[in-house]
Amino acid sequence: MMWDKYKPYVGFSALALAVGVLAGLLTRGEMEAFAALNQPPLSPPGWLFPVVWTILYLLMGISMGLIWRQGTGFQRRRVLELWCVQLGMNFLWTLLFFNLQLRLTAFFWLLALLAIVGWMVSKMEPIDRTAARLQIPYLIWLLFAGYLNFGVYLLNR
Repeated sequence: MMWDKYKPYVGFSALALAVGVLAGLLTRGEMEAFAALNQPPLSPPGWLFPVVWTILYLLMGISMGLIWRQGTGFQRRRVLELWCVQLGMNFLWTLLFFNLQLRLTAFFWLLALLAIVGWMVSKMEPIDRTAARLQIPYLIWLLFAGYLNFGVYLLNR
């Protein structure tokens, strides 16, 4: 069946997007206060964040779909575990940074998230190189987010 071929891509993409939507809903009330904070140089306009995150969540889902279709046994399970952990950490960062306003804690959380995503990519590589490469924009964005996070912390303490 044709659907069976695409089910992992759709399922994992939908899960990643759902986490992003939930994070957005939970932080919606914090955006006005965030916009009033001093921002570091190179801060993008607010409309860019949901666009970038939508693309990144789709890439996460496609990447995990590739692993699901190509991997087997322990290797696939390990990547799935790391994928779920990084998605959860990503979600919790949003709450730490926006809702709880624990900006320094959020920065260190983001460093841990970067390490988990790097580990996940290293486990993806032997299974499917394309899946691993699809995570490169995510890693780059997380580095940029780290810069923004730390900048907001320094400029608003």
